Amino acid sequence: MRKILFILIVLLSFKAQAQQVPYSQQLALTAMHIWPDSFSATPGNPARWSYDQGVILKGIEGIWQATGDAKWFKYIEHSMDHYVREDGSIKDYDADHYNIDHLNNGKVLLTIYRVTGKAKYKKAVELLRRQLLTHPRTKEGGFWHKQIYPWQMWLDGLYMGQPFYAEYAQVFGEDTIFNDVTKQFVLMEKNSRDPKTGLLYHGYDESREQQWADKKTGRSPHFWARALGWYGVAMVDALDYFPENHPGRQQIIDILKRFATAVVKVQDAKTGMWYDIVDLPNRKPNYLESSATAMLSYTLAKGARKGYIAQSYATNAKRAFDGLVKYQITKGTDGFTNLEGTVTVSGLGGKPYRDGSFDYYMREKVKQNDPKGMGAFILAANEIEMMPKLSVGKNKTVLDNYFNNEWQKGPGGQQQPFHYVWEERDNNGYYFLGHLFEQNGAVLQTLKTAPAKSNLSKASVYIIVDADTEKETAHPNYITEAYATTIADWVKAGGVLVLMGNNSGNAEQKYINLLAGKFGIKFNGDDQLMVKGSNYEQGAITIDAGNPIFKSAQKIYIKEISSLDVSAPAKTILKKEFNVMATAKHGKGTVFVLGDPWIYNEYVDGRKLPAEYQNFAAASDWVKWLLKNASAK
Repeated sequence: MRKILFILIVLLSFKAQAQQVPYSQQLALTAMHIWPDSFSATPGNPARWSYDQGVILKGIEGIWQATGDAKWFKYIEHSMDHYVREDGSIKDYDADHYNIDHLNNGKVLLTIYRVTGKAKYKKAVELLRRQLLTHPRTKEGGFWHKQIYPWQMWLDGLYMGQPFYAEYAQVFGEDTIFNDVTKQFVLMEKNSRDPKTGLLYHGYDESREQQWADKKTGRSPHFWARALGWYGVAMVDALDYFPENHPGRQQIIDILKRFATAVVKVQDAKTGMWYDIVDLPNRKPNYLESSATAMLSYTLAKGARKGYIAQSYATNAKRAFDGLVKYQITKGTDGFTNLEGTVTVSGLGGKPYRDGSFDYYMREKVKQNDPKGMGAFILAANEIEMMPKLSVGKNKTVLDNYFNNEWQKGPGGQQQPFHYVWEERDNNGYYFLGHLFEQNGAVLQTLKTAPAKSNLSKASVYIIVDADTEKETAHPNYITEAYATTIADWVKAGGVLVLMGNNSGNAEQKYINLLAGKFGIKFNGDDQLMVKGSNYEQGAITIDAGNPIFKSAQKIYIKEISSLDVSAPAKTILKKEFNVMATAKHGKGTVFVLGDPWIYNEYVDGRKLPAEYQNFAAASDWVKWLLKNASAK
């Protein structure tokens, strides 16, 4: 009896443990098991440069950002290293094929380049970008789907090319690209949207020569679910890189709004999923398709989270994802999680000829663990898994910059801000920190002008980090008594202020104390935790149980900091032989102070620190604490 009870306890323990692993990670582990080194859509066949792999790797990138566990990034880099040679050439890629599908992995290469700075990835990215300089276009300026499909635009192609193109524009400072990206979405909607339903047909043939093309409109006959999914994902992902004031941003958002209105009308009421041909649910043998459901779930969830579409669409996204889990997720005898119900491929034209008929779509094979479906599922899971945390930062904006205003030459030769900024993905950036704020529902902004009552009034949190010296920038923005008073008044009214300095010589020390002193805190401008090489223990700090901020972390790492002098009303929140962190209440507001930028990418993304240092967990706790103390605006 005891043995049976013991076995039951063990089984229940394993079951509970399995349930604790998010679905995003469960399916990612399956993908890593199937494709440990390189990628073949059919295991056993030679590895090919394929867009399918990019879908999976972008999903895994989201897991890395959500966990700070470097194993996910290492898998991404290892996967791409199978193809990218030291000179930047890409195995199995031929630009002369003018296949827009082959650009999709460029998004992954951009991530690796931005994180590591390795020249081979930059060269590979530039190689892919050059394809678009000569890629054939329709007479209106739309990219052909492939050279072998002349005069045709497919919804699929927007996903394959445009998010990469938009991110390239941001990273390399080629701003005119944003006009071209906007044009692609506008042309696709103009030429393939059905005015009656608002849905978009799979493809469009400008020449009207294809057998599948309507002779009057050029449109293909049906609304294919995954094509709609590709188009939706393309919009929400491309928007990540658009400048706030670019007119194309709003044009794409408007298209997304019309798109969302249309697709939820054909969402299956019972399962929350979408049929392969979305508007013919009762026509046999139509079926509920997994990859499209995942893509549309991701589109609606991310669109709602980012504020592009109404928050109510998050409910549609959650229903879709729940339907996938209920009807399409299975567990294999090997313990791995599987995704059922993804159609392998559907296209138009080609050899043998695909006529776009309903019967054609129904003939295509449906399989388990198709990479497109797996990648889309991981993307959707990443969004759905954020949902329980989004209320913490709802309607709360986080500002940074102005007093930290350093510039450097970017990858394209353009001047760009760097050092603790949101978009910076190398060791010195705050990209991971920004993502933590976004995971908790907050909105990021950069304060490019001096703090004033007008621009602070809309902010919930204001971060001043590593204030500049003349050594760092030609014309530093020093904190004045007037600025300090304005910021202190904003805190008093309910704002949350973060002051993060640095050790002597690496940050301005005199003027920042005009502001810190209003809350009983002073940066001493000394040099503490001066770590030598990789002797990490010299920067180790133990967090005692019951710390009001850090609930999940017990041991963290900080190096080269200024200690703090703390007096009432401020309180020390973390100390070693000296004060490390302090907080203060000021009127309705809250202040947090630390003599170091601390949680820049190098020390939270998991790639450098030994696992015993829990900086990512501490950063997660800290972000939640800041947002909980902040008022919605």
